[in-house]
Amino acid sequence: MSLFTFVKTEFRNLFSKPATRPYPQQPKQFMERTRGHIENDIDLCILCGLCARKCPTGAITVNRAEKTWTIRRFSCVQCGSCVEGCPKKCLSMHQSYTQPGPEKTSETLRKPQPPAAPAAAGKSVS
Repeated sequence: MSLFTFVKTEFRNLFSKPATRPYPQQPKQFMERTRGHIENDIDLCILCGLCARKCPTGAITVNRAEKTWTIRRFSCVQCGSCVEGCPKKCLSMHQSYTQPGPEKTSETLRKPQPPAAPAAAGKSVS
């Protein structure tokens, strides 16, 4: 009887739809409120460091002197504390995950320097 059950199962598996999806060809569709990867709009960021203080794993580092914001993606647990604590709302959480890699890396964003104001040339009074 077990051979009959095995054959029945095999035929059902051969002619039915697969239980998994073809991963690289068909990307994953995330549900609406899925937590994912943190993005920073560095132009809005004031480098206050509140996100670094709120991060429970210490994945975020802010250096005001060098004007950099760094995140270690594989240390981040996607809890959203940094997004909620940001006063300028420059942090957002996207519905995607960090791409796997052979080693742990960190992503550093540098705040752009404002353009230098032109020096006031001698004004002539007419």
